[in-house]
Amino acid sequence: MTGAAARARAWTARFLKQTLRDFRPAQDVSAREQMLMLVFAALIGLAVGYAAYGFRELLGIIQHLFYGTASEYLVETVRNLPWWHVMLAPAIGGMILALFLRYIMPGGRAQGVPDVIEAGMYNDGRMSFRAGIGAAAASALSIGCGASVGREGPLVHLGGSLAGVLAKKLHLNRVEGHSVLACGVAAGVAASFNAPIAGVIFAHEVVLGHYALRALAPVVISAVIGTIITRIHIGDFPAFLIPEYAILSFWEFPAFMMLGLVSGVMALVFFWSVGFTKDIYDALKLPEFWRPPVAGLLVGCIALLFPEVLGVGYEATDNALKQFYSLTALVLLVAAKMAATSISVAGGFGGGVFSPALFIGAMTGGAFGLIASYVFPELAAEHGLYAIVGMGAVASAILGAPISTTLIVFELTGDYRVTIAMMAAVVFAAILGRQFRYRNFFHWQLARRAVKVADADEVLLHAQVVADVMITSVEGISSSMTFARLRDVYRDSDAQAYYVVDEDGRVTGALNETDVKYALLDPELDNFGLAVDIASAPGPLLTPAMPLDEAMTAFSGTAFRYLAVVDSRSSRHLLGIVRFRDLLAAHNQALKEAQEETR
Repeated sequence: MTGAAARARAWTARFLKQTLRDFRPAQDVSAREQMLMLVFAALIGLAVGYAAYGFRELLGIIQHLFYGTASEYLVETVRNLPWWHVMLAPAIGGMILALFLRYIMPGGRAQGVPDVIEAGMYNDGRMSFRAGIGAAAASALSIGCGASVGREGPLVHLGGSLAGVLAKKLHLNRVEGHSVLACGVAAGVAASFNAPIAGVIFAHEVVLGHYALRALAPVVISAVIGTIITRIHIGDFPAFLIPEYAILSFWEFPAFMMLGLVSGVMALVFFWSVGFTKDIYDALKLPEFWRPPVAGLLVGCIALLFPEVLGVGYEATDNALKQFYSLTALVLLVAAKMAATSISVAGGFGGGVFSPALFIGAMTGGAFGLIASYVFPELAAEHGLYAIVGMGAVASAILGAPISTTLIVFELTGDYRVTIAMMAAVVFAAILGRQFRYRNFFHWQLARRAVKVADADEVLLHAQVVADVMITSVEGISSSMTFARLRDVYRDSDAQAYYVVDEDGRVTGALNETDVKYALLDPELDNFGLAVDIASAPGPLLTPAMPLDEAMTAFSGTAFRYLAVVDSRSSRHLLGIVRFRDLLAAHNQALKEAQEETR
């Protein structure tokens, strides 16, 4: 027994030693990759944190040049300025922006969160550093001159750009590129709102579109470091200091749910308003160069009556939360801000929509709360509470990010007690907002630019083209070929498909194998029947550069097992075929790769 036990121990030792030798390299590589990703995440958080601080300083300098103050609380200063100053400041800023976009900015337009999402979908997280810096400068100029946009979107884009440069320089793969991009976005949101938790959730909810565990640790690291940098240089305090509000009765929750529905409607109105304004610019055939100065002039005219619409609008939002406005003022400010933001965004100014969404939501919620207190004075809480709830509900419906929006509002206000009410409203706002064709405002903007918004598997399928799965074993049959000659071709050819072509080589029909065999059974028809007589419609024609997701769409609604590939839709020269089963195999592989990303 002793000898047998010794041999067993020796065999076990050899087995474990061999196993460790086989698996240790893979484990070491994985550990090194994870540690390297955490180092990258820390560097990204540090870079984005200081970039966000620099952006705020630049914004303050530009605003001081236009209005004589760098403070976010701008209303009283503007009221003391001459009317021509208030009206012309955004227009002059718009003219400077137009020159900047035309001669300096890559792409000739302002960029924002939609470009970050597009980079994640189609470019493996890679972004241009020059475009990132240019977009930040354009947004700082836009906000500083008074355009009705937010500063959070530019910081998300700036964070994504800095991270995207790292992904580009290091040639990271798709999964790693997405993780790095999410790190930049999380750090940007965290640095902007002083809200690390919301930054982490926003990056997963809006940019990644999933909650993969492999991306969680680096994203958290970036968000935390970005927040630390902000708190070192700006301070640790919420953006809005509000009084203590309390829910008086649980009977108020139906009112909160109704406010959620109203907030969803306001989000849909916002979508429509921006699109309608853009359509007006297009209908007037106003050149792209002149849109920012014209939009600035219109915003300046609105600011003559409602200076609250200028810039990020945090002062007016704070006043609504503190119940400083009457019902009439709240309603008018909603309309004014909606118009000013639509004019600014559609007019080509750089900036985000989160701050305007908070403004519109706070005014909407405050107005709803006042009306509720008139109808049910013994049940309704103070309308400042409804302003907080409305702020989160409208923003969540516009951004399409109910979880991160709820956390952002919580971290902005520092008030946990109203979170349960906000959650009830956000759910109903999100349900109504999902009735819109697009998931959020950013996806809608991408669709307006003809950028396909798709899930990960669709993106992977879109990245492949028909030429990747095309089979060239096809035969072009002359339309005047007799049945006798056709019989010889079928006997001698090993082609997998046959198509009828005219004298110019253009595909005009397809030969179905069953129909051909039936026709060739009668030798008496050999010299009378022609190929064109038994040809059927060729079905949709594909081209080599067509993405595979579009090829899948072409197959839908047809009974074809394969479709012809031609050089172009105009010349229609036959190149090959694509089999439906090969498309399904490519789609299954894309699904498998997409699932790997979310692990």
